[in-house]
Amino acid sequence: MTLSPRDARVSQRGISPDLDTQRKVAAVVSVGLAKKFPSDVDAVIVGLTEVSGTPALVDVPAEVAKAFGKQFGPPLSVALDLGAQSTIGNVTLLPTAGPRLVIVGLGDVDVTPEQVRRAVGNGVRALAGLEPQRPLHVAVSLDLAEPEVIKGAVEGALLGAYRFTKIGSEPRDLLGTLTVLSRSDAKDAVAAAVAISAGVNQARDWINAPANLLYPQTFAEAAEKVARQARLSVSVLDEKALAKEGFGGILAVGSGSSRPPRLVRLSYAPRGARTHLALVGKGITFDTGGINLKPSESMFTMKSDMSGAAAVIAAISVIARLGLKVKVTAYAAMAENLPSATAYRPSDVLTMYGGTTVENYNSDAEGRLVMADALVRASEDQPDLIVDVATLTGACVVALGERTSGLMATDDQTADLVLDAAEAAGEAFWQLPITDEAGEVLKSKVADLRSGGKRWGGALVAAAFLREFVGDDIAWAHLDIAGAGFNEHDPYDYVPAGGTGVAVRTLVALAQSLQG
Repeated sequence: MTLSPRDARVSQRGISPDLDTQRKVAAVVSVGLAKKFPSDVDAVIVGLTEVSGTPALVDVPAEVAKAFGKQFGPPLSVALDLGAQSTIGNVTLLPTAGPRLVIVGLGDVDVTPEQVRRAVGNGVRALAGLEPQRPLHVAVSLDLAEPEVIKGAVEGALLGAYRFTKIGSEPRDLLGTLTVLSRSDAKDAVAAAVAISAGVNQARDWINAPANLLYPQTFAEAAEKVARQARLSVSVLDEKALAKEGFGGILAVGSGSSRPPRLVRLSYAPRGARTHLALVGKGITFDTGGINLKPSESMFTMKSDMSGAAAVIAAISVIARLGLKVKVTAYAAMAENLPSATAYRPSDVLTMYGGTTVENYNSDAEGRLVMADALVRASEDQPDLIVDVATLTGACVVALGERTSGLMATDDQTADLVLDAAEAAGEAFWQLPITDEAGEVLKSKVADLRSGGKRWGGALVAAAFLREFVGDDIAWAHLDIAGAGFNEHDPYDYVPAGGTGVAVRTLVALAQSLQG
């Protein structure tokens, strides 16, 4: 890992109107480990669990317990009187006596990294409700020893502290310093958590940016800037280059907008890498449905239809910052899907990159068209594995809900590889099949393929279509994040309202598993 523990800092600010996330005066959180309780802490997060059916507080610092007890009585008794419970999601703020005590439900005694991630995220979000006037120094005291659990605590805090700054307003940062109390020497785990959290929050910034500020050109420029900072190779194909090379899917989807499309390629090739991972992300910066216009109530959140591209760009930047020994190439297919006199139509026949002809079934199924072009291009690099990420189908949301994403793959071995990475990262994915019936829907009388068909099994049909554009003998997995990519409801755990940055952590964990 090349990231120094001394660089354990992460921005918690949202994007500015010019898309410059690196402000002249960057807001960062200083993150570190400590064996002793610091004297300048504003709040300390401690856990509530049950031991043999009896509630118990976990690792309350002696100094805090003593000061609190003198004024209010035993912290456990006060917490229980105020309704504290051990279930994850439950948060109780105790009256202040020096540092604010934040009691979080921790669940089982033998905690997992995800339990800690969720609990700490809830605790940090609760502090935001106090509307502090300055960035806080928050300590986490949960008797943590294992590096992966410490990593989960740091991620929970940094992800839970995220807030998107209103356009045109000055940011008010929640965290200034984060201290994890532990006797463990887990500096690498802390540094990794900081880098991963920064990547997730970067993806959230892009997803939350309004489409009049983030569109293919500006999104590509933002990707170029991230590439320079992470020392990645980067190239961008504009509309002229796309036309010259025959990217018919991306060009068709972008044909209705005055803002032309882009295809961004980023590459990370460390010495000693034996495995090549390719990432492909859907980057529809706004989706009206095109000629097949969406209902107005379904359009408001469509600035988030580039969540897949945000995830793969953020993920490759994190992978590079961590110095992982795996070659990674990322493609982000960017377009704006609008209706106009120049927009593509249902029944149009498109010639995709590589020569396959496609009869367009529905202009609101545009994501698979830009992804198809990018998958063919990614296949030319001859990677060992391709993983694509897209807010692709409403059918996947119907099937799995708003917090679980779908996964489809060439084979169960590939699916298991990605599912294991998702489990390690604490993200929820569920494998769905690509049935023979789904493939039958794609038959066309006027072209090589049709882009879709009847609504039933729509997520499977979309995956079957994408599979047609993956090179022979290349393992492939498709992640449909249509539900989990954007949270239209209240925040929960470490997940904010708006863009979630889902899949970033899974892709990083996948790259870690492929090192060699």
